[in-house]
Amino acid sequence: MTQAGDPSGELPASPPSTADPATTPDTTTADPATTANLAATAEASEAQFGPHRFYAGEGGGSEVFRDARFDVCDMRGARFIDCDMSGVRIRDGWLVDVSISGHLDNFTVNGVDVSGYVNGELDRQHPERVQLRRGENADDLRAMWDTIERLWAGAVERAGRLPAEALAEQVDDEWSFHETLRHLIFITDAWASRTVLDDPMPYHPIGLPQSWYPPADAAALGIDLEARPDYAEIFAVRADRMALMRRIVDGASDEDLGRLCPRSPAPGYPDEERSVIECLAVVMDEEIEHYRFAARDLAVLEAR
Repeated sequence: MTQAGDPSGELPASPPSTADPATTPDTTTADPATTANLAATAEASEAQFGPHRFYAGEGGGSEVFRDARFDVCDMRGARFIDCDMSGVRIRDGWLVDVSISGHLDNFTVNGVDVSGYVNGELDRQHPERVQLRRGENADDLRAMWDTIERLWAGAVERAGRLPAEALAEQVDDEWSFHETLRHLIFITDAWASRTVLDDPMPYHPIGLPQSWYPPADAAALGIDLEARPDYAEIFAVRADRMALMRRIVDGASDEDLGRLCPRSPAPGYPDEERSVIECLAVVMDEEIEHYRFAARDLAVLEAR
């Protein structure tokens, strides 16, 4: 029952107007076969900037590096954020201390498709992913929410042992613990209160949309992107939203889950029919994925 959600992420920076000749992409010697394959892929579908995006940002995302070729380039420390890298080929690369996250399918390393291994290992480390995928009825939803409550209770306990300032600290430019909880407030407002409960404007001012959500749209929802609430306020609102989800799943029946929700999660989201179970699955998908990110970053903060 997993449905795409809204993980955090920043738009890639615009490329500089002038380029260093040593690192300028050479598109004149691109492999014709590779270029043809990429062109066919591009014709088949629009670029996907991050696996959960529905909005590419102003200008639709840069295409300056499409079909580019980088020969003997020093790319140490480079970052690629929310980029569609379908069809990318790296040959004779030196990949040491490289970190990759995102949607993987037909991902080959040295001739070996590692997609199945990676997804299988994620399922082994995080069995809640499997539980969510297998959910089909109201009892499954209630059991899934039990798991989510248990996981986040453990994360909150760990966070409580850290200095207060650490909870507002970003690890490797990812969302802080504060920001993660604020985003999950927004997710509950958007995908439970607005869709399932049909509340037209349920958004709390401290909720945090995905980073690329248009600021003007967020302001129109009454969200203050400049707000810096303390942990006590964030925790109180977060607890209220978790209690709301508990009430929804406890009151749900199998018949309810197929009901179509009349509202989109927020202005700007694609207009499409979504069932109750699809909307609740988005909330739960976001909960388990952001728990995974939060647990990862809490370990870094604890190690310090």
